[in-house]
Amino acid sequence: MNQDLMTRLFRSIEGDRDDDIVKVAYRIVEDERNKGHDRLADRLTDILEKNLKRQGFQGELKRLIPQGVSIPTDTRNKMPLATPVERDLLRHEMVLPTDIEAKIQRIEKEYVARERLARYGLKPKKKILLYGHPGCGKSMSAERIAWNIGLPFLKVRFEAIISSYLGESATNLTKLFESLKTYPCVLLLDEFDFIAQSRTTTQDVGEMHRVVNILLNLLEEYNAPGLIIATTNLEGNIDKALFRRFDDIIEIPLPQEREIDCLLKMTLSAFRLSDQIDWPKVVTYMEGFSAALIVKIAQDAAKMSVIAGKDQLSQELIWQATKENSQYK
Repeated sequence: MNQDLMTRLFRSIEGDRDDDIVKVAYRIVEDERNKGHDRLADRLTDILEKNLKRQGFQGELKRLIPQGVSIPTDTRNKMPLATPVERDLLRHEMVLPTDIEAKIQRIEKEYVARERLARYGLKPKKKILLYGHPGCGKSMSAERIAWNIGLPFLKVRFEAIISSYLGESATNLTKLFESLKTYPCVLLLDEFDFIAQSRTTTQDVGEMHRVVNILLNLLEEYNAPGLIIATTNLEGNIDKALFRRFDDIIEIPLPQEREIDCLLKMTLSAFRLSDQIDWPKVVTYMEGFSAALIVKIAQDAAKMSVIAGKDQLSQELIWQATKENSQYK
């Protein structure tokens, strides 16, 4: 069979790995490889794998997204522009400073009371920007908000949004926002600076400027029934005009003594802990660590204890785990 014709045929193949047509396609690939046509076999395999991956995403979307709601795909690869996360997988148990906890709770309470607010011509905060050091709980805060207010959680797939073709990135963004006009959900724009870089600092004066301008308009006009939560590690690199489009801007700081102590003990709550652990000393040493790193240290120490067959977790193992992870501070 002509190679171009075979390639076109493979691009039309859809289904799961267990489907007969997919099994036949893999047999054809194997046959071509046996003939020494390795380049063709590699190209056909790549097409098949992309098709199966796309079908997997689409199947997941159909399972998690209610009937009548459609998450758009990018024009070229037909990949969903956002991915749903099952409620059971949302991280919602976290430790925040008291003032930050109050701000997050206020967002949740305003959304729950949106109908009462509407009677007085008031609207809840719907566009939130969270910024701070990596690993401090920005994305987790977004998941926790979705969990507490009972909304589906969608995460934007920037690798599908951004295209090298002129105008497609802006079109993808517009399609995504349009699709959510009647769908209550929490939409997470994680690592927001990926598309929101300042127009005065970016080297690309064309396409990315266009994307930022479109994003400005989309945020300005956003009136969907759900929430948009954007996160960034690089507050200073975001276009300043975007800040004015958010209803609230919250810094998620590095954990302090109280939060460090709570994180350690919450992570280790299932383990018997030695009475000899000097918690104030451990906590003081971990000042400046991110929440994610503190949890990882506690988990590593716990795993060491289990593997060693210890009946209780010692301070020695906590120090060992801390030493091994200090390079990631």
